[in-house]
Amino acid sequence: MPLQIRAQGLPLVVDEGLRGVLSLGQLEAEGARLGALPTEFESECRRLSERLETLYSGKSPADIPGVAETRAMFHRLDIDPTKTRPSSEALLRRVLQGKGVPRVNALVDVCNLCSLEHQLPLGLYDRDRVRGPIRVRVGAEDEGYAGIRKNWVHLAGRMLLADEDGPFGAPTADSRRTAIVEATRNILVIVFAPPDRHAVMSTALEQLAAGLTRYCDARVVAVRVVH
Repeated sequence: MPLQIRAQGLPLVVDEGLRGVLSLGQLEAEGARLGALPTEFESECRRLSERLETLYSGKSPADIPGVAETRAMFHRLDIDPTKTRPSSEALLRRVLQGKGVPRVNALVDVCNLCSLEHQLPLGLYDRDRVRGPIRVRVGAEDEGYAGIRKNWVHLAGRMLLADEDGPFGAPTADSRRTAIVEATRNILVIVFAPPDRHAVMSTALEQLAAGLTRYCDARVVAVRVVH
């Protein structure tokens, strides 16, 4: 059954200057768990990895469906995708090198699998650490945050997600402030997509909702697409 798109959840507003540059998928879920993933999930990862290796091994990433479109979106956001790769492309490169899908925790792993399959970068956040409405805008001079893997993520002139406490996410690297931790139960997922991949976005949101429900016992409470 197709996923019902419901305009609920945290308010999200895209600044006028970014309209037409990208589409955003927003999914919120509650009651998630971060326990061990079943062998069924491991089998799903293996099947996808094998399929991608069979289809695309030896090909230039730019010739793989979805990669060029996401790179073009990064260029339009003034991000050089050869220096700061979309997370979806980084996952694909890892798989094509025979390293498989990385393991972090149940929530991150389920989201990574969806990002890899549909070649759409996404951000995963602890919803309880996001305060108030979300604004999608371009970063001001000297704006940034402490990143999950970096001491500081510079965001001046780059697209970002901000709440009442300031920036917390971007299509390149996310903040420590809203990162998934062991105690996380309620989540926010933002999918970043080129505007011409609307159908892929909807399919990805359906897969995300199904995976989070199936593997993390999460209850999806809000899903929508924002242009």
